[in-house]
Amino acid sequence: MKLKFLGAAGTVTGSRYLLSDDKHRLLVDCGMYQGVKNLRKRNWAPFPVEPSSINAVVLTHAHIDHTGYLPALVKNGFKGKIYCTKATHELCKVLLPDAGYLQEEDAKYAFRKGFSKHEKPEPLFTVKDAQEALKHFESLHYHERFEPVKGMEVTFTPAGHILGSSCVHVHHRGSDRTVVFSGDVGRQNDVIMRPPEPIQKADVLVCESTYGDRLHAESDPESELAEIITKTAGRGGIVLMPSFAVGRAQMLLYLIHKIMAESRVPKMPVYLNSPMAIKATEIFSRHHKEHKLSAAQCEMIDENTEFVRTVDESIELNSVRYPCIIISASGMASGGRVLHHLKTLLPNPRNSVVFAGFQAPGTRGDALVNGADSVKIHGEYWPVKAEVYNLDSLSAHGDYEEILQWLGAGALKPEKVYITHGEVVASDVMRKRVRERFGWDVEVAELFGEVKV
Repeated sequence: MKLKFLGAAGTVTGSRYLLSDDKHRLLVDCGMYQGVKNLRKRNWAPFPVEPSSINAVVLTHAHIDHTGYLPALVKNGFKGKIYCTKATHELCKVLLPDAGYLQEEDAKYAFRKGFSKHEKPEPLFTVKDAQEALKHFESLHYHERFEPVKGMEVTFTPAGHILGSSCVHVHHRGSDRTVVFSGDVGRQNDVIMRPPEPIQKADVLVCESTYGDRLHAESDPESELAEIITKTAGRGGIVLMPSFAVGRAQMLLYLIHKIMAESRVPKMPVYLNSPMAIKATEIFSRHHKEHKLSAAQCEMIDENTEFVRTVDESIELNSVRYPCIIISASGMASGGRVLHHLKTLLPNPRNSVVFAGFQAPGTRGDALVNGADSVKIHGEYWPVKAEVYNLDSLSAHGDYEEILQWLGAGALKPEKVYITHGEVVASDVMRKRVRERFGWDVEVAELFGEVKV
């Protein structure tokens, strides 16, 4: 087998890995690039291999930086099946059409406002393209062995990152070799997700490194949230939480309602303003056996949250001036309804903006948590007067020590480890830490590099 790194090398987005032998090509993940403009431009480049030459796709989880290019892949000629876990399939039914809708809306808005260099901006893909891609999906249970292409047997094991997230184990019968892709690895003591299942065997391991150079703060997120909410409400302000629709939104809702039920913060309305996050919350409740929250705790979230579904309701919410909490996508403030809230709330020092996890370089979230005094939204600059926080302890990614604990928990003794899905420094630090802890042969993957496995 050969392994080619088509994305997520030197950056945390655009996960795409191609496994091939003499007869077949299997793509693991098919993500969009996010962050700085030079990365986003890669989404518009021709796919590094001819889409029609790929026999099948296997997904680690539903986040857009791992699945978001699928509609474009199908649009450009891919005809095979796309395999994932049951929950990932359900989430992709929500995420991919929503991504297509955002692409269409961004193109229309750019045309209306005239801030695109193109005479008529076109979306990368449409809602229809996303719906077409979903026809290729086939979902399986964890630990269920299947053969997406002849001679390559695949199983999913829980990765603990978000609902449905998995490590992908690919066993090549011809060479009797196993390659394991970590996907995004979750926390050892996450608020709502169970810890990732240890890996028992891999000849070659492809491991993420989002937090390869950092440890999460040893802080109590409940106390931090309680302090921010109480302080902001006390001055008559609004707490805005840009959030990933899948995983983070559900975690924030649980924590907010928990501290509210315990009278640690004043009672106030809690709005979830993201159709995608609302649907993801419903899926999260249906799959309560896959995470830590009980059916009753999921019901508490549903009953005490005001779901903002329509555009008119979202516009109306933007005129609210009383203390409340608004959770809205996207988590790095790179698009979606949260941008309209930011334009309204950032200029007012009474308000607070709370991020909850990693902010990719080049995103508005990254600029805001690093102290920008203004940010560009929809072609205009908006002053930052509101207080901005980043509760890094709520990240759904394991830090380097948590990943090292996970790697050491099984019977793993790989011949080779490739570090991916991290910024340049984070990946290199992770490489050193893995080598020092285990003595394994470790290398940082290079974009478009191809290796024998």
